[in-house]
Formats: sequence, structure tokens, C-alpha cells
Amino acid sequence: MTYTSLMVHLDLGQSNENLLRVTADLAEQFGASVIGIAACQPMMIYGSDGYIAGEAIEQDRSTMEMQTRAVETAFRAAMKGRVANLQWRSTIGYDSLSDFIAAQARAADLLLIAPEPRESVFDSGRRVALGDLVMQIGRPVMVIPPSAIKLDLDQVVVGWKDTTETRRAVQDALPLLRQAGRVTVVEVTRPEDLALAQEHLRDVASWLSGHGVNADVATPQSAEDGRHILNSFAGEKHAGLMVTGAYGHNRVREWVLGGVTRDILLHPTRCSFLSH
Repeated sequence: MTYTSLMVHLDLGQSNENLLRVTADLAEQFGASVIGIAACQPMMIYGSDGYIAGEAIEQDRSTMEMQTRAVETAFRAAMKGRVANLQWRSTIGYDSLSDFIAAQARAADLLLIAPEPRESVFDSGRRVALGDLVMQIGRPVMVIPPSAIKLDLDQVVVGWKDTTETRRAVQDALPLLRQAGRVTVVEVTRPEDLALAQEHLRDVASWLSGHGVNADVATPQSAEDGRHILNSFAGEKHAGLMVTGAYGHNRVREWVLGGVTRDILLHPTRCSFLSH
């Protein structure tokens, strides 16, 4: 298993420099083709003066077209001399942005994307709802924080929960785990569940070994919300990548109360790999 085709989503009117740098590095590492993608929705104005509304809509579309050309130019410049096979896909339309990207991702093994801002610095017509996208894309997603200048695989942490989503994420991440310097599989557990967690991780480590990945295991104990323990553990390890399942429990509950997935989508502190 390897990655032969990557897709990178680019934000309009924003810097995508580090995201493009990580994408190019990853494409070179795996000899992969790269598909650049951008999507936006024109504004919808309802007013009594149709001429003024029409003028504003035309100006907005013109701005979006200009920004789309700009990110395509930046995409091609960043990949030049590093990636042989490039494609570009974009749309300006009223359909859901996440629907468009999810449909186009049929052509890719992995989507790379920036995190969703906690407060929009550009209008909603240019923002992808990452929660919706992760739920429907059917492909793994790697969230690249703005601060990341490379994909650091020296230390990789796998946040384990015995769920379908986590099993899928570890399977999808195998090409990266094989390249890692050190992999640690972590299950945050209540003290009374320690023996069961250790059994889980023995099985996971054995499975990974059969796929060429030698992994350490860790079972930090906590009776509280485990996501803070997991993030602290990854920080102590100076992990450059975290691998987790996405929305392992009820998504509405997680979005309201917080959770690992929400933290990754809104404010990741390192590159994060998710599958649902």
C-alpha cells in the first residue's frame, strides 16, 4: 500500500505556502501525483434594487475568479520541478463546498487541508465545513496547521480507541507509519480498564509489526476527558504527526462538548491524520 495520488485543498485569499510545501514533500517521498482543488460559493443578495445587487454579485464573482487563478498559479509554482503529474480542479457555484471536494476526492488516496478557523477571517462562501467533509469524503484527511513547514515523521503518535474509525485510520496511515522514525500507540484509559487497554494495544502492536511497523505502546490513565492527556502525551514526545479516528462517538455530542476530532479540525498543534 502506498499513496499514488494526493489532493490538496487551497483557501482563496489566504496564504497556502506551508500547506503546499508539505504536499510537495509528501508527493516527492511517495512519487505521487497531486491534484490541486479550490471551491467557493458566490454571494447571494436579496434587495429591492436589482441593479445594485447584481453589480455586487458580479464584483464578488470577479474577485473569486481572480483569487482562484492566483491559488492555481501558486499551486503550480510550488509543485514545479518536484511533481511530474499535476491536475487542477475548481468550482464557483452554489452547491456545498464539502460535497464538491468529497466527490472529487474519488481520484485521490489522501486529502491535505488547512484547519477550519475558529472565527472566519474570510466569508462563509470560501470556507469548507471540515466536520461535514471528514464525515462524507471516504478518504483519509491530513490537517496541516499553518505553522507546519514540513511533515515531521521522527515521532508519530497513534491515538487508539477500539472503534471502526480508529482501525480505518491506522490502516490508511500505514504508508506514513512505515516511514516513521518511531511510532507510539496510545490508549488513554480509566484505571479500572487498564488490563483491557493493554490487551488492545498488544494486538495493535502485533498487527502493525506484521505490516512492517515496529510500535511502542502506552496506556496513560485518567478518569477525566482523555483528549487533554493524549495531546499532552504527543507534546511530550514532540510528535510531528498524530493519527486518530474521526468522530468515534456521536458527532453532535462531540461538536458540542469538544473532543479530539474537534480540536484537530479547529486548532491542531501538529499535522494530524484522520479517517472516518
